[in-house]
Amino acid sequence: MKNILLILSSVALNALAQLFVRQGMLKVGVVTLKWDQLWNMLLSFFTNLYLWGGMLCYAVSLVLWMVVLSKVNVSLAYPFSCVGFIITAVLAYFFLNEPLTPQKCIGIAVICLGVIILTYSKDSAP
Repeated sequence: MKNILLILSSVALNALAQLFVRQGMLKVGVVTLKWDQLWNMLLSFFTNLYLWGGMLCYAVSLVLWMVVLSKVNVSLAYPFSCVGFIITAVLAYFFLNEPLTPQKCIGIAVICLGVIILTYSKDSAP
């Protein structure tokens, strides 16, 4: 159970990073790869606290993921990364006002079922 909490913590931080980066990019605006706008784009990246928050969440998530993979088979741990889709969709609905359609809800339910099946398979016990 402890390993599953580590896995879910890493996945949740990764999902939270997605929301921070999205919010940061909403502040930055549309990014183009034009050389004459490069300095302004980089300046807007480095001064954006949402993007820094996203990078911090990614970094902590990566460290936790390394701890997880030192203890658990990757065949058990990696399917839990799909839980990130669930967390991201739900948080984006509440905090970014993104739509949560019936199709997305069905997809989330299928993901949950798959993770449950993988978790309780005999060869994947943590």
